[in-house]
Amino acid sequence: MSRPLYKTVIFDVDSTLAAIEGIDWLAALRGAEVARECEELTARAMAGEMPLEAVYTRRLERIRPTAAELLQLANAYQHAIEPGARELIFELHAARVHVHLLSGGLRPSIIPLALQLGVAADRVHAVSLAQHADGTFSLLDGEQPLATQQGKPLTVQRLQLRTPVAMVGDGSTDAAVRGVVDRFFAYTRVARREKVVAVADAEAPSFEALRELLFT
Repeated sequence: MSRPLYKTVIFDVDSTLAAIEGIDWLAALRGAEVARECEELTARAMAGEMPLEAVYTRRLERIRPTAAELLQLANAYQHAIEPGARELIFELHAARVHVHLLSGGLRPSIIPLALQLGVAADRVHAVSLAQHADGTFSLLDGEQPLATQQGKPLTVQRLQLRTPVAMVGDGSTDAAVRGVVDRFFAYTRVARREKVVAVADAEAPSFEALRELLFT
């Protein structure tokens, strides 16, 4: 029988568990101009060309999503789950591996996806927003380290996870955890970024390939 190689596996969400970038999906609701602007900023941040904090609130201010739109995004995430992701997470749970979701995305939209995958809400680490008087969101709700470039390694260190730990993701903010986890795997089926692949311990072009990296 297969044996898990790690006691904790952390997954990024956007372009990893789900084949969309949530912030870009929201931006598309505001028309072509806002969509182009946000997609460019997202791409530059994920490629490591700009720090995440330089683009995070800038994108939100352009979009100012409503609560209803955040729920729509939650539905979009659930329809965009990557092939094999659900099965792999269920297999990890069956093997008593702790699964966490670690994302610079918006927590209200990610929680329903996590629950569908069997991941408890207290193992979902994402960004919470404060609501304006008009019902829209663009403000960070207090300190939100995951809205910054170094937020993921900082969060992983604070969590004191069971070791060994593997991280799976596609962007520069995921690669930033390489020094605080045992292995970082670049997931590349949705987006392949050369700088991220270059620092990864291995590349996984599918969840089938990823399973081979997580089990003996």
